[in-house]
Amino acid sequence: MYGAVWIALALVLAIVWRRPWLFVLVAGADAVADLLAGGLKVVTDVERPAYRYAEPRPLVHVPHDGSFPSGHTSTSFACATILTLAFPRAAPGFFLLALAIGFSRIYVGVHYPLDIIGGAVLGIAVATALRRLVAIRPRSQGVTRSS
Repeated sequence: MYGAVWIALALVLAIVWRRPWLFVLVAGADAVADLLAGGLKVVTDVERPAYRYAEPRPLVHVPHDGSFPSGHTSTSFACATILTLAFPRAAPGFFLLALAIGFSRIYVGVHYPLDIIGGAVLGIAVATALRRLVAIRPRSQGVTRSS
């Protein structure tokens, strides 16, 4: 699972802020984004930079699956988007972390920039769809239910 840092962050935030649903949604977004990214890798079958170019040498082990979209980026943006719905003021930090994870995949030589863009779009789409499915309402909006 690519989203270990996000799962850990969601667990801590869910415990501290007493929002157990947050952990469930982040774990769900992580799993769905990972599954869809894996499926798209099979369909698109884009060769990774390390297998196409001899130089520069990758800094990490290169997976043998396709390059597009980046699974790390997909899960990161899905989780960052879900966390942003619960904590809107922390959005810059969440998305900066997601962007840093995406950039790191280019830096270490296992993805192209378009893989990162595709992963970010996929992750945000997954979180948006999940949000619509469960109708998340952040507490900061002060939404109350009247009879």
